[in-house]
Amino acid sequence: MSGKNGKLAILVGGGPAPGINSVMAAATIRACLEGVEVLGVRDGFSSLMKGDVSSVTPLTIDRVSRIHFRGGSALGTSRANPTRDPEMLATTIRTLQELGVDKVLTIGGDDTAFSARTLCDSSDIQVVHVPKTIDNDLDLPANIDTFGYQTARHVGVELIQNLMVDAKSTSRWYFVIAMGRKAGHLALGMGKAAGATLTLIPEEFGDEPVSISRLVDILAGAVIKRQADGRRDGVAVIAEGVCLGIDESDLAGIGTIEHDDHGHLRLAEVDIGRLLRHRVREQLESMGVDVTIVSKDIGYELRSADPIPYDMEYTRDLGYCGAKYLMEGGSGVMVSMQEGRFVPIPFEDLMDSRTGRMRVRMVDIHSTRYAIARRYMIRLRQDDFRCPELLQRLAATSHLDIDAFRKRFESVCDQELPPLHLDSGSA
Repeated sequence: MSGKNGKLAILVGGGPAPGINSVMAAATIRACLEGVEVLGVRDGFSSLMKGDVSSVTPLTIDRVSRIHFRGGSALGTSRANPTRDPEMLATTIRTLQELGVDKVLTIGGDDTAFSARTLCDSSDIQVVHVPKTIDNDLDLPANIDTFGYQTARHVGVELIQNLMVDAKSTSRWYFVIAMGRKAGHLALGMGKAAGATLTLIPEEFGDEPVSISRLVDILAGAVIKRQADGRRDGVAVIAEGVCLGIDESDLAGIGTIEHDDHGHLRLAEVDIGRLLRHRVREQLESMGVDVTIVSKDIGYELRSADPIPYDMEYTRDLGYCGAKYLMEGGSGVMVSMQEGRFVPIPFEDLMDSRTGRMRVRMVDIHSTRYAIARRYMIRLRQDDFRCPELLQRLAATSHLDIDAFRKRFESVCDQELPPLHLDSGSA
């Protein structure tokens, strides 16, 4: 039997992000105080789409009142996709209805948002989505982060800082692979804040295919430029999404290429760091350039970290507003907080008409923020080839003559840095 004010089901999809438990707790407390029974669904849609209710458990105020301090997800999570099969979607809807659920709060990224939207459009169940991803790539206004991003960046910067100290102490390079399937927000946020030697994100390559050899040349060029300045250490932060632009045939030899339920390449299983480390070291050794390179993936260490206070407060607001919107009869929106106010964003406003999927927010490589980041990076630039003294040092470091060095590396340099426009009237 449903409670007098219905039942609310809460579930989590996609990868963990700091603050999930806080959303869950705030929504549960708000609903319970309004006399709404709350059910927690373990492991996302995976059991519901099979008609299995064994994963459903009651949530109470006592049970959730202190879970907002902790990372991970008290309800687990999965990438199960009920929209890939009409029968699975029908089973999901039927199972929820049999449980007496008339309201659903989903917590997840763009894939879970798409599932939430489809569930909403295909039933009379009210559905509200709370955006979560450390990738920070949901299509919110430019100044609004997805929850979990700030905690992930905070923890990531601490890890990169430690690697930078180790790199300098041992005269080695680290290639740090950061999460970010489609966009480079997390990699750039960590790399810029930590002062990494350089950061590579998918946006800088546009829609053009990216060859492994181009990535190798960019990284090798950075090592050479660093050595020409008398430093044998460095840290390169590389967004995992960079490898999405690489033809899968170019990834041969690094293991089986697998895809998840949403059709995405399982990037965590593509050891792009090992491949780049091997290829860069091989190229530099062929020139007589001595370098030690270590590859390091950071991602799982970030996404289940305990949330920092920013994300704890932010997610309590999101959970409260999501539950309140549902109890007031609302549905079909993604929750956002903008300038301290609750703003519901209709699902249809988030859709990409070309793909039929949720739009993804990319790094704006024409922004002042990115232009400044690029100016702090140490990597070969077009103007390096116009400075005879520097060009001579670069060529000498690589044991090549100037013409050979120019032929080898000039083509991988940007023609120019992103423009940097500052308002001369600002403080």
